[in-house]
Amino acid sequence: MPWCRTCKRPTCRLTPRWYGSCAKYIGWPAAVFHHLLLCSVMHTLILGGTTFDHIVTLPELPGPQPQTIHRAPFHEGTGSTGAGKALPLTRLGVPNVLYSAVGDDAYGHHIQADLLAQGVTAHYVTDPAGTERHVNLMDAQGQRISMFITQASPTLPFDHAVVAGLLKTSGCVVLNIIPYCLPLIPLLQDYPHPIWTDLHDYDGHNPYHQPFIAAAQYLHLSSDNLLDYRSVMEQLRSVGKRLVVCTHGAAGATLLTAEGQWLEQAAVPAPAVVDSNGAGDNFFAGFLYGFLREEPLQKCLQYGALCGSWCVGALGLVDAQLSSSRLEEAWRQHFGPA
Repeated sequence: MPWCRTCKRPTCRLTPRWYGSCAKYIGWPAAVFHHLLLCSVMHTLILGGTTFDHIVTLPELPGPQPQTIHRAPFHEGTGSTGAGKALPLTRLGVPNVLYSAVGDDAYGHHIQADLLAQGVTAHYVTDPAGTERHVNLMDAQGQRISMFITQASPTLPFDHAVVAGLLKTSGCVVLNIIPYCLPLIPLLQDYPHPIWTDLHDYDGHNPYHQPFIAAAQYLHLSSDNLLDYRSVMEQLRSVGKRLVVCTHGAAGATLLTAEGQWLEQAAVPAPAVVDSNGAGDNFFAGFLYGFLREEPLQKCLQYGALCGSWCVGALGLVDAQLSSSRLEEAWRQHFGPA
């Protein structure tokens, strides 16, 4: 999807990239028309993924024996993969809308207020089961044990007309692997733009992931549960996926195109491991930022590596200093021509 060079927002493919670069090309009336009627509508729609998370940080993850841990620093706040993608995309200037579920409770109210304060545009469905909550145990290396102490309802009373309207004004969908998103998949059947899904710690076989894999052309996953991630990536390519991106934490990331081209990207070391929650989502957001700008795929991986590194070094789901200008400057410093 091209981006307008003036307003830096995605435009439709029918509009040449230079239309918005300067009004002298087409005149101010046409430029204004372009910005209002084309640029403003092509947002990324993120389906699902808002929780309230309690994060406990330990020197190492507890072993399998009874014990008392006398010091366990913790923080809590908005979590999950939808919020984890919407926040960095918003800071990078990528127009996006989050469609998700929260409970009518203190946790849900916190999530809504938090995301609104950080500039995220969101539509929420009220979950009668309450807001989903997680407890994440973290060690000093950023490894995690996640416990889902409450669960979202598997099905929710989505307003399909609202979802259909959001789809019509979007240029990209991010379908998260949340159970309540499964009933939304039929709405994507004739969607004409890219559909991404994040499979997280997919093991290569779990049938739960198959509807999400079938719905998307572009896949993101981690190698946490994959003994041979390349063979899994090859298998996904063989069923028609246009792009498969697999992250390996501190070991970097691997990409496979539909044409069979492999790309590798080393991780960008974080100055310190503060909170690794959201690192994968920030990598995804950095990659998508470049992908929507039609940057070379290696550069997209590099954007992702930078965003993931900054997230690891900050508390919460996103580094408060993240911006497109910072990302571009850091890319020039790390990866630009010598």
